[in-house]
Amino acid sequence: MAGWTNRGKYLIESTYFRAAAAPANFYLALVTVAVAPGPDTNILSDLTEIVAGNGYDAGGKSVARNATDFDVLTEDDSADRAFIQIKDESWTAAGGTLPASGAGARYAVLLDDNATPANRQVLAYWDLGSAIILAATQMLTLQDCELRLNES
Repeated sequence: MAGWTNRGKYLIESTYFRAAAAPANFYLALVTVAVAPGPDTNILSDLTEIVAGNGYDAGGKSVARNATDFDVLTEDDSADRAFIQIKDESWTAAGGTLPASGAGARYAVLLDDNATPANRQVLAYWDLGSAIILAATQMLTLQDCELRLNES
């Protein structure tokens, strides 16, 4: 399951309709099940990011604002929606398990580019289905993380 946070909706409207500054790029981070992201999640410190190391960097992976990193953009008139997808992103466990310790990754979250990772605003989230811990050399790939805007 994927969802927009209310903060994400607010930031989209603020940027588009009030010409607020858009982030230079975004981040895709992995968080545990300790606190599930939801519509009222505002910043990364509201959640529990997985422990950095062994192939995971604190604050997540950078995702550029361009047609390469957001590789699909579609207007779907038959379903009255538009959607955008993030290119496939992967993490490989290197030198031990990923995460390096603690609980596994249960959710992926899309963040803005605040210089302080804990203060990065959470725009959207995806449920990975279960807590994932990778053994050394295993890879986690997120495919086609999609963000939809639907007619209600």
